[in-house]
Amino acid sequence: MNIISPTLNDKDIIQQAAQLMVDAFREHWPEAWPTLEDGIKEVHEMLEAERICRTAMDEQGNLLGIIGGIPQYDGHVWELHPLAVQPNMQGKGVGKALIEDFEEQVKLRGGLTVTLGSDDEDNMTSLSNVDLYDDLWDKVKNIRNLKNHPYEFYQKMGYIITGVVIDANGKGRPDIFMSKRVKQ
Repeated sequence: MNIISPTLNDKDIIQQAAQLMVDAFREHWPEAWPTLEDGIKEVHEMLEAERICRTAMDEQGNLLGIIGGIPQYDGHVWELHPLAVQPNMQGKGVGKALIEDFEEQVKLRGGLTVTLGSDDEDNMTSLSNVDLYDDLWDKVKNIRNLKNHPYEFYQKMGYIITGVVIDANGKGRPDIFMSKRVKQ
């Protein structure tokens, strides 16, 4: 596996990445990138000069995964957005490798912290369909994963829950914010 920074000239990688965005998010986040055109638009945004875009490729040039980053707070903080791994490659180290590489890219740019939002639109955690205004931090402290929500993957990578946007995706459908310090 090789991790590279694609360019606008890498038409095949862009096409593969756009299709991955559609496929990887379809089940639990169908409104994220519902069409190939939406995926292409997102990948083009990821390739803007100030952003980070990295892809994991196999030896035959097939896309295994993609990760993107958006600078915030004068580059001290970077939003990890998005991360997508081919469904048949999930759990095989591709996402882990992309995040580790992304964190190095952030450090090289002087970043201190990586943050991300992980929506719960599909009742995947115990934070969905409950009144989070009633003792929010107790609910966060006791969060349970009901349907393989990615927050546990990010926790294994050293990220902590730093907040919740209550009802971000409609009543009872929060966005879970997570962060990690990458540079002391």
